[in-house]
Amino acid sequence: MKLRPQPGDYNSFYQLYIEKVIKWDLLEALLIVHKDTQSYLLSIPEKKGGFRYAEGKWSIKEVIGHLMDTERIMTYRALRFARKDYTDLSGFDEKVYAPNANADRFTIEELVKQYQNIRICTIDLFSGFTESMLNEKGPANSSMVSVVALGYIIAGHELHHIGVIKDRYL
Repeated sequence: MKLRPQPGDYNSFYQLYIEKVIKWDLLEALLIVHKDTQSYLLSIPEKKGGFRYAEGKWSIKEVIGHLMDTERIMTYRALRFARKDYTDLSGFDEKVYAPNANADRFTIEELVKQYQNIRICTIDLFSGFTESMLNEKGPANSSMVSVVALGYIIAGHELHHIGVIKDRYL
């Protein structure tokens, strides 16, 4: 699956995420990035799971919950657009989602297991898309985005937040 997002396939807000993974093809990125993420997250001591690097910031567990919520939303968008459903999809407010996910009630290991299950489904979904489906675009959060860009956004968003954990939390 060598198709890559092109300019005009996504809102410039997502450029940072896409640039982080453009060296891989889509399925490779989803698999490699997540394997590295799993290993890293499982190395974090449980007692650090509730740590926040500043007042009002998410805990490490809430960051993991945010990654899961975002992946679910992005794959839903990808499914809709790949199936030629061009209904304008609203954005979501991660500042509302994260605290309401109650991620702190789970262990890091439990969250990583949930995240692994989501990623397996994401890879299955994207592996079933044809090139034509990957090129489909639809409106989400007042911008057009292609299915292939959504896959790259998922992987790059993960790399971004793992980088934040490494830089600011541990």
